[in-house]
Amino acid sequence: MRLSRYFLPVLKEAPSDAQIASHQLMLRAGMIRQEAAGIYAWLPLGLRVLNKIEQIVREEMDRAGAIELLMPTLQLADLWRESGRYDAYGPEMLRITDRHERELLYGPTNEEMVTEIFRASVRSYKDLPKNLYHVQWKFRDERRPRFGVMRGREFLMKDAYSFDLDAEGARKSYNRMFVAYLNLFSRMGLKAVPMRADTGPIGGDLSHEFIVLAETGESAVFCHKDLVEMAAPGPDVDWYGDLQPLVNERTALYAATEEMHDEAAFDAIPEGERLSARGIEVGHIFSFGTKYSEPMKALVMGPDGKETPVQMGSYGVGVSRLLGAIIEASHDDGGIIWPESVAPFHVGIVNMRQGDAACDAACDEAYKALQAAGVDVLYDDTDARGGAKFATMDLIGLPWQLIVGPKGIAEGVVELKNRKTGERVSEPLDAVIARLTGKAAA
Repeated sequence: MRLSRYFLPVLKEAPSDAQIASHQLMLRAGMIRQEAAGIYAWLPLGLRVLNKIEQIVREEMDRAGAIELLMPTLQLADLWRESGRYDAYGPEMLRITDRHERELLYGPTNEEMVTEIFRASVRSYKDLPKNLYHVQWKFRDERRPRFGVMRGREFLMKDAYSFDLDAEGARKSYNRMFVAYLNLFSRMGLKAVPMRADTGPIGGDLSHEFIVLAETGESAVFCHKDLVEMAAPGPDVDWYGDLQPLVNERTALYAATEEMHDEAAFDAIPEGERLSARGIEVGHIFSFGTKYSEPMKALVMGPDGKETPVQMGSYGVGVSRLLGAIIEASHDDGGIIWPESVAPFHVGIVNMRQGDAACDAACDEAYKALQAAGVDVLYDDTDARGGAKFATMDLIGLPWQLIVGPKGIAEGVVELKNRKTGERVSEPLDAVIARLTGKAAA
C-alpha cells in the first residue's frame, strides 16, 4: 500500500481524555476514532491488526477441535428468561423492543442462544463432545467506559461453548481450551499467565483468567515468576489425548488475581520467586456444569438410555481488547512496537527524497519485490520531511523500516531498521529484500 493513497489520520498529540498508553497510541496512530462513549470506528490500520488477531484466534480454535458458527447480535429476551438471567443481568444489558412489540436484547454473551441451537439438534451422547465458537460484536452498557478498547461498550469477542456428557468429558474440553489459549496468546507475542479465577455460586475449581502483565493493568496480580517465562505447549499436542499434565504444570504454581489472592500461600513462595504486578485480563475460561442445560432442557440420551443435561463450559477471548493489551505490553516513547504476527504491515519503506529518480526507482523496486513475495508493505511515498516520516513509522510500530536516501543509493546501499531493537544495518537493496522475504541472496 502506498501511503499517498492510504487513509492514515495520525495525530501529533493524543486527546486529553485518553489516559493510558494504548488508548493514546491507537488514537494518535489513526487506528480508531471514537463515535460515542465506549464505541469506536475501526480505521484501516486498526482493522488490519484486528483481522490478524482474529485469524490467529480462529486458527488455534480450529486446531483444538472447536467448530465455528456465527450467532446474531440480537437475541430474544425469552431465551434469557428460560435461563433466569434476563431480569438478573442488570443495566449493562441493552434491551430493545421491535415494531411487533417483541422483546430483544443486544447480546452481551451467548450462553442461552448457543444452548438453544445445541438442544434443537443434538439428542445422543454419541454426538458428543462438541465445542461451538464464534467471533462476534457484543455490547455491554458500561456505566463508565474508559481506556479506549480496553473497557468499551461495543467490543469484538471470541466465545466458545463446550458440550459434554459428564464431568470427566467437561474437564477434557476445558483442558483443550486451556492449552489452546496458551498457544494463541504466545503467537501474538504475549506472555499470558493463567490465574485462578472466581467460579461464583457454581463452585468447583474450573475457572481461569489469562492475564498479561503490564504496568497499566486493571488489577494487582500475584504469581510464581516461573509462570511468566514458561513456553507455550505449541501446536503439536495430542488434542484428544491426556492434556492434564500440561495444565498441572502451570496450575501447580501459585497464580491469582487480587480477588482470589491468598497472602499466606503467596508468602510461602521463596522471596526471589514471587512476582506481584499489574495485569490485564485477555481471556477467561469457565466450566459451569448444567447451569444452562438444566433449565433450558438441553438433554441427551446417555448410554444407559436415560436423558441427562449436558455439562457445559464457556471460553472467551477479548479480540478487540487484545490490541490494547499488546500495545500496553509493547511500546516505547516513540510509539507502538508490534509483534510481527499481528503487525498491520511487516515493512515500512521510507523514501527520504521523493522525486529523486534514483530513490524513487529503488523504492519502487523494493515495493514490487516485497509485494510479489507476499510481504505486507506500506510505502511512504509522500513529500513529507524525513523526520516526520520517521516519527510516523515509529508511531505505527511496523517491525521493519527500509530507508532509502540519496547518499546511501550513491554508495549502493539502503538502510534497514528493526523497530523493536533499534538496530540498523546498511546493505545493498537486493540483500535487504532477500532478508525481508526470507530468501537467500542470489
